[in-house]
Amino acid sequence: MRFPETTYRPLFGRILSIVIAVLGVGAIASSVVAGDPLFALRSVAPIGLTVTLVFAAFWLPSVSVRADEIEIRNVFSTHHVPWAAIRRIDTKWALALETDRGTVSAWASPAPGRYSIIGTTRGDVTRTASSARAAGASIRPGDALSTPSGAIAHVIRTHWEELRDDGLLDQPGTGTGSRRVPHLTLIVTCAVLAAATALSVVL
Repeated sequence: MRFPETTYRPLFGRILSIVIAVLGVGAIASSVVAGDPLFALRSVAPIGLTVTLVFAAFWLPSVSVRADEIEIRNVFSTHHVPWAAIRRIDTKWALALETDRGTVSAWASPAPGRYSIIGTTRGDVTRTASSARAAGASIRPGDALSTPSGAIAHVIRTHWEELRDDGLLDQPGTGTGSRRVPHLTLIVTCAVLAAATALSVVL
């Protein structure tokens, strides 16, 4: 049976990114309409930098669970974590995968506040994967299935436990090396816009 791919991307972050982009374009356009093209030109870099950073922080991050790996896209880099590389799955501060090469945290999936545990139901505990339960069968707020971090962590834990129990994580050729790919285009763009912003302030 083919493993269904799941991608989590916060809806609020996408809405916020669109709103900031529209406001930025509107601010520049209003300056042009008001007859101040010089101010509009000087505003392009700082507004562009703001929109780009908001895009990087709120639109770009995601967690994709695939048959061969988990892809965690953060602000300035993307992590590719094969199933065999996972040693532990945690949700204390955010969804975090402890791997053979360190811990990878997901910017897109922060853990909820401690008081959110008040709304936890019995189903959150009984349906949670066994590796998420602490002593006494308790779970952390971030593991509750009703939270974004808990929902995506449950998908990962369930499939990881199935692979582990079937002995598929130890088979030759499964690969254990997680890797990090920096977002070079985004980094260069932010650097150029930051320099242009500093220059627009001086001039």
